[in-house]
Amino acid sequence: MKKHLLIIIVFIFIGRNATSQNPMIKLDESKKVGSTSKSHTYTMQLKGEIHTPTSDLKWKPALTKKIISSEPQEPDAELIEKIKAEKLILKSQSIGNKSENSEKSIEAFTPIVGTNYLGNLNTGFSPLDNNIAISNGGIIVSVSNDVIEYDDMSGTNLYYNPLLTFINDASITGVCDPVVHYDAGSDRFILFCQTSPLGSNSRILIFFSQTNDPNTGGWWYYNFTGDPLSNGDAFDYPKLAVSTDELFITGNLFSEPSGTFDQSVIYQINKIGGYAGGSANYVCYTGISGNPFTLLPVSYGQNGNYGPGIYLIATTSAGGSTIKLYQITNNLSNSPVLNYYSVSTTAYSVAADAQQLGTTCLLNTGNCRALSGFYLFNAGVGTIHFVFHSDIGSGWHGINYNRLNVNTQTNQSSTYGLVGSYDYCYPSVVSFATTPADNSVMIGFGRSGSTIYPEVRVVNCDNSMNWSSSTLVKASAGYVSYTSSTNERWGDYTGTTRNHSSSTPSIWMNGMFGNSSNHWDTWVAEIHVPADAGINEITKPNSLKVFPNPIAETFNVNFTLSESTNLNISIVDITGKLVKELYNGKGFEGENNFSFNKSNLTNGTYFIIIKNNKSIFKN
Repeated sequence: MKKHLLIIIVFIFIGRNATSQNPMIKLDESKKVGSTSKSHTYTMQLKGEIHTPTSDLKWKPALTKKIISSEPQEPDAELIEKIKAEKLILKSQSIGNKSENSEKSIEAFTPIVGTNYLGNLNTGFSPLDNNIAISNGGIIVSVSNDVIEYDDMSGTNLYYNPLLTFINDASITGVCDPVVHYDAGSDRFILFCQTSPLGSNSRILIFFSQTNDPNTGGWWYYNFTGDPLSNGDAFDYPKLAVSTDELFITGNLFSEPSGTFDQSVIYQINKIGGYAGGSANYVCYTGISGNPFTLLPVSYGQNGNYGPGIYLIATTSAGGSTIKLYQITNNLSNSPVLNYYSVSTTAYSVAADAQQLGTTCLLNTGNCRALSGFYLFNAGVGTIHFVFHSDIGSGWHGINYNRLNVNTQTNQSSTYGLVGSYDYCYPSVVSFATTPADNSVMIGFGRSGSTIYPEVRVVNCDNSMNWSSSTLVKASAGYVSYTSSTNERWGDYTGTTRNHSSSTPSIWMNGMFGNSSNHWDTWVAEIHVPADAGINEITKPNSLKVFPNPIAETFNVNFTLSESTNLNISIVDITGKLVKELYNGKGFEGENNFSFNKSNLTNGTYFIIIKNNKSIFKN
């Protein structure tokens, strides 16, 4: 007997730049707390080439296996939840009582939003884990959980695909946590993603662009284990950075099947072999001194790279008064060692989860782990800039921005937010200067509170650590409660990237906003300062330029299959006339999510027909 599923929807080259080498300060080893030796050397073999053609750029159809992204259990998870619960009570007592550390605009230039547009559409994930990079040639690669796209600087979409389609590897059935980096010293892109955590056979996938334009060139594809100890661990929460010759990937290992934290791990990889499409040697660091949770490696913050070796930092999830500073001392071929130092800082702590307008569903603010950073060298001094979010008073989260002097091993921190009104979370930081003598930065972040829907914003902190007023980048059309009616994930990142080719400071960023369906979508924007840098101007809402026009809207539909089967998905109008065939390919066993850009349809009644080649499924 035929089954019928009818869903009704109504719509009313290679090599480094000769100027790319920047010095790395050798730390005073008499101050080190511990050290870790590398593993033996492994070889990363080329898996293949990626030249997957783009999806339909108008309709952007995407069928994915629906995955609700959940965090494995972190260290001190119970303690963090206890602190959050206590601070939620404290926060509720302070609503409306603005503190002295409110937003201010004294010296720093208020950010201006330039070209901005709808980015990666939601294909069924929460959160979206946004990341972004831009080349000197103006090609923007924007990624979110399960979606990759390329755009130019006018907002024209050049390429779009779900990551599984892009990878085109039958052995990979689910990926997440993509990270993209533009290596300014080598003029190439590096893309990372991983197989879904807490699953067997954890894999790390790395893609090196064959040219500086992945839209006309392809990618070299590498696939190797995310379980370096071969004990069934799963790799999660990746961070990526480059030195002059090497790529560094960090992540947390979680034990199966409990999902509890085991340890952090570092991969040190010869990137030159990856850019050439050949084999590449790498080593791993495990059993790391200091037992950090989430190590943040830092690339050079302006044009070029630094090395040999790299710096990494780690904060404490629940809070603390120290920063863990690490240095990998040399390249793979020169017997590198991972040294650990402890740096004192102003005490920090987690705060309560964030509220949203129109719902009792809270946004999960995570913890105090380091989220984003970079390194600069000037006049013999090396400085690591990094950000995370922490309690800035009465249980409210704000941005915690830091400048760590690696010469003296001292840290200067400054917080920013608005106690009594909003939570500021998931910041990412990028250099906003033309010389390393200028420590000015731009920081993208998310903001939410009981009187607003979650929104994407940006703020400038100048060389003297003066804060500007923050600028709205994208407001939400509604609250978000996609995976939970009580506590929706808000993380894990916003993305920011420096435009190295611009003669004046310019960055691009992407972040999550809530759409009218109470799901997350991605917004991409260019950020700069007023043309007349001597005048501190306030951005007016009507000065924003939005591309493309009309703005796309995503429609999502979920359905379940008892087994994998070939599917055809199409739209017909109320008379039965075919409007558009959207998808012809494999469906996944289990719950599927299908999405497309519905702004191409005029108002009316439409039917989505989902069928295989033998029967139409109906409910």
